Amino acid sequence: MSEAGKKISYDPTPGLSYDPSQPVYWDPAALHGEVLRAFDICNGCRMCFKFCDSFPRLFELLDQRDHDVHTLGTSEIQGVMDDCFQCKLCEVQCPYTPRDNHPYQLDFPALVHRFDAQEFRARGGKPTLREKFLGDPDLSGKMARMSMGLANAMNKVAPARFLMEKVLGVDRRAALPDFATTAFDTWAEGAGWVKAEPGGDAVLFQTCYVQNNDTSLGRDTLEVLRKNGVDVRVVKGLRCCGMPVWEHGDIEQLRRQAHDDLDLLLPFVEKGAKVLVVNPTCSMMMRREWPHLLEGEDRARAEKLAPAVMDVSEYLWSIRNEPRFSADFKSTPPGGKVAYHAPCHLRAQAVGFKGRDLLRRIPGVEVAATVMECCGHDGTYAMTVEGHEASGRIGEKAFDGMKAAQAEVWCTDCPLAAVQFQQFAGNRPLHPMTVLARAYREDGFGKGGGENAR
Repeated sequence: MSEAGKKISYDPTPGLSYDPSQPVYWDPAALHGEVLRAFDICNGCRMCFKFCDSFPRLFELLDQRDHDVHTLGTSEIQGVMDDCFQCKLCEVQCPYTPRDNHPYQLDFPALVHRFDAQEFRARGGKPTLREKFLGDPDLSGKMARMSMGLANAMNKVAPARFLMEKVLGVDRRAALPDFATTAFDTWAEGAGWVKAEPGGDAVLFQTCYVQNNDTSLGRDTLEVLRKNGVDVRVVKGLRCCGMPVWEHGDIEQLRRQAHDDLDLLLPFVEKGAKVLVVNPTCSMMMRREWPHLLEGEDRARAEKLAPAVMDVSEYLWSIRNEPRFSADFKSTPPGGKVAYHAPCHLRAQAVGFKGRDLLRRIPGVEVAATVMECCGHDGTYAMTVEGHEASGRIGEKAFDGMKAAQAEVWCTDCPLAAVQFQQFAGNRPLHPMTVLARAYREDGFGKGGGENAR
């Protein structure tokens, strides 16, 4: 008998699971029942129409099917899932989540991750060439350094980008960040930031982006922390937090990378240090995702690590009333106005916008706007052929909001959001740590703000 027209209960099915250590998590039939339940709840609510394309696609399909989720085909369900780029804003806004202790226990992004993990396992657990390229930023950074600058040059050559698009599915129009000639931890070791023994107030998780691309952001962060009397250390050998591989469902690779990072970071935590993270995506992974994605002893270790993880601005804000906090600012951003963008993954952690609040400590600074719309970059999504154009469209409200502030200096805690703003809005935001570092220096902003002051 057909299931069409059968009413779906909004209560969790026996197949509810967001925990990969549970056998039911990997059961395709159990997943399908949860997908239909989630689709029906979302169709009845429609609060999340304005985020990614997943929900408009779903609502359009169901409007054509008399709102019967049972009529959706496999390819249509796949399309809805593929449009999710894990910004997490639907989970932030949703009133039916485990976070809110709602009986529906709906976590749409986690459901998509489960779907992708099953798809990845079903095709043998082997990443495609593009998934290998975009999912391993540490390997890409290492290879780029070995190329002696050739990788950066080729990323700007039209024929090379055309070939990359055809072979890897990386859109030729997408702005790709340059690679650093020296890895951040190599520089930090030479500069004395790497110590023989764990200790200090904090250890820096610089993220793969700082490690391989924008090492200056890492240097700015260390400068600001030292200015504020923080004994911060750098450890060599940290790996990517795992979000890029988890985006295509490769949980085993995520676990391997997290295992190595736990080996390096936990000795510091056991000595009382905080783990300070430069990118909100990485702090979200370590604080919210690792404790339920890892298994066995590593899960216990992740649960021990999570309370020590802080966004770097969050940590600095926490010591603002201590004598060591420095108000010795010598420069002010041009015009005094700063436009601030709140990254999605910072919102997902519900820790507030401490980077923005720190900017207000600089004399003469007015935060002219706090823009909370998604910029559309979302990890690797904006780099792909199928995601690049959509990412620009999705980010339009964020671009318009920043422009409307009429501020010369833009700011965001997310380095990849900065890449997106530069490409689609013509101004590259600075990280709060960079703004603070410049504010502590004489003539730190030169004659202009934003990229002109680099």
